[in-house]
Amino acid sequence: MHESAYAERRPARDLILPLRGLRLHLRVWDGGPEGAAAPPLVLLHGWMDVAASFQFLVDALAAPRTVVAPDARGFGQSAGPPGTDAYWIPDYLGDLDALLDALFPDRPVDLLGHSMGGNVAMLYAGVRPARVRRLVNLEGFGLAAAVADQAPARYAAWLDALKTPQRLRDYASVEEVAERLRRHNPRLTAARAAWLAPHWTRRGADGRWMVNGDPAHKRPNPVLYRVDEALACWRRIAAPVLWVEGRQTDLGRLWGGRFSREVFERRMAVVPQLERAPIDDAGHMLHHDQPERVAEVVERFLSAPEPGPAPAIGGDPAAPEG
Repeated sequence: MHESAYAERRPARDLILPLRGLRLHLRVWDGGPEGAAAPPLVLLHGWMDVAASFQFLVDALAAPRTVVAPDARGFGQSAGPPGTDAYWIPDYLGDLDALLDALFPDRPVDLLGHSMGGNVAMLYAGVRPARVRRLVNLEGFGLAAAVADQAPARYAAWLDALKTPQRLRDYASVEEVAERLRRHNPRLTAARAAWLAPHWTRRGADGRWMVNGDPAHKRPNPVLYRVDEALACWRRIAAPVLWVEGRQTDLGRLWGGRFSREVFERRMAVVPQLERAPIDDAGHMLHHDQPERVAEVVERFLSAPEPGPAPAIGGDPAAPEG
């Protein structure tokens, strides 16, 4: 027996915003009159993902509210700069800042990010603490620490990649895309994979389905990840933070042995107001694996009474990473 098709409970509408010289595509789930009083919820997707990836989570939210999810520049239906050679985290911060100025200039938002989007959300909440009321981080661990001695090889790899046209994988059919999504994440149901596949890819002129992103994302980034700079931002987060993690996430596999639990715990220790919500039977794509459970913990956190004054910003520097 075939699994029935996935039915959206809250269909989204498309919105195109001209921001910072680009046309960024957003999915908007209107909250209606009942949700007008609730703070807007802004969702930031992960690397090589799209805004539609949050459909299952939005469908599972019980309380009405306006929800907005942009396709990050160079992903989904959002354009990247013409002829771009690489993408930088600071541009994602600039795009988010411009988006909030355009849509919600006079009120703070609730911000939720997954993976790369969680990293962007954490940085932004430290740089613009007054713009974020509450922050939910779905496994935005940060990146593996880099040292200055890696710079020459990283620059050389980037220069070499500039001479080679980049390609993203393509597929013969949308059904093949859905099969690939389920091989990558066996917890993703067949119905959800079939719904997600045509959003995660687009059909080319030759009839094949291509990953919906700019191939320039495949190039190595020449800019090293500086952990001390990231933690300086994390220390200045004024909003309460909810860290949501799948219990079955394998950090060693996710980061190829370059990232340990001990390193992550030292990083999270600098966040002033932190709660945790582990999710059973879920891995890194926890909003696909257990959207109902993720929605439950997120809504409980977002609707909790306002905390007292946040701890003073600053404090002792974190212990260096080993």
